[in-house]
Amino acid sequence: MSGPDEGNARRVTGLLILASLVALGPLSTDVYVPGLPELAEDLDTSASAVQLTVTTGLIGLAIGQLLAGPLSDAVGRRRPLRFGLGLYTVAGLLCAAVPNVAVLVVLRAAQGIGGAFAVVIAYAYVRDRYSGKQAAGYFSLMLSVTGLAPVLAPLVGGVILDLAGWREIFLALGVLSALALLAVARALPESHVPEGRTSGPVYREILKDPVLVGYTLTNALVFAAMFAYIAGSPFVLQDLHGLSAQQYSLVFAVNGAGIMVAAQISGRLLRFFGPHTLLSVGVLTSLTGALLLLVLALADAGLWLTLLAIFLVVAGVGFVLPNAPALALEHHGDHAGAASALLGCAQFLFGGLVAPLVGLGGSDSAVPMAAVMAVLTVGALVTLVWCSRRLPVTFPSR
Repeated sequence: MSGPDEGNARRVTGLLILASLVALGPLSTDVYVPGLPELAEDLDTSASAVQLTVTTGLIGLAIGQLLAGPLSDAVGRRRPLRFGLGLYTVAGLLCAAVPNVAVLVVLRAAQGIGGAFAVVIAYAYVRDRYSGKQAAGYFSLMLSVTGLAPVLAPLVGGVILDLAGWREIFLALGVLSALALLAVARALPESHVPEGRTSGPVYREILKDPVLVGYTLTNALVFAAMFAYIAGSPFVLQDLHGLSAQQYSLVFAVNGAGIMVAAQISGRLLRFFGPHTLLSVGVLTSLTGALLLLVLALADAGLWLTLLAIFLVVAGVGFVLPNAPALALEHHGDHAGAASALLGCAQFLFGGLVAPLVGLGGSDSAVPMAAVMAVLTVGALVTLVWCSRRLPVTFPSR
């Protein structure tokens, strides 16, 4: 193989590995969401209690990133990444053997922490090498590949659910994480050689940047709206609208495809527009879908219009997730791990806090889920406008 061809092959391999790492954390939720009703019945618990397993997984993803970011800035990317994947593997295997929901809640937090190391370090890997539009382009490519996870995960989860049960879903996650650990060990080189240990107040320093804070909050609010859909839709679509687990998995897959296609479109449009403009398109698309969904829920509308509104919310995420990180990390190359950790922490913390709120409204109406999504996307728009007014006139990525 020639030199350039070999280099391209390494870049493609690295991109696929990084995309799989980013997908690992959310995948641990997506793949077992179709089994939430069965899980609640099997463990003799409530819908709100099993949704708490979604919450603790997301909180683990949030807290773990705060640990992983500075650590990877201080000691390099590979060692913390291997630790995180090992923790995820062990926790996933133990989740398959839990006796009750309380133990599952704790293990999901541990699984989330392990997944957090994978997510934050994958983003830091990209920022180590690229910035601006180029970083946004690579984030779009990663999200395009990662978009396969929500497409395939519920379908695979539904099949496993039919053939075996929800416990085997967690067993499969443990095996998948072990394979990712092997791929990292064999094919992902170090991208950051630290000059010294990261100082303690690094978060205090980077939080002084209003641009980072604004884009981080915008990203987190839209992401949380998507997780309101993830946590609430199994009960709304299956219990309220009568979809089977397999039909719900298909709907979930279509929405996942919407994220993937939107990310590809966003990447192509970077030739003509800046990441800030494309981020605005994503926020407005999600907001439109959320407001439409709320109106439909209040009017007790049918299934198809409800699915259309949900699709708009989720498709907007495909524009937000690649562009918000590129903009937030633009001026923080020296602390890419810590800045990426803040971005991811806010993202999953907001998502985790939202999940049980949706469940408190019960499963006999789509209004609680729609109302939460509407509030979050309105907040995202307000935050984005606030952030836009604080951008420097010469900000290169606007």
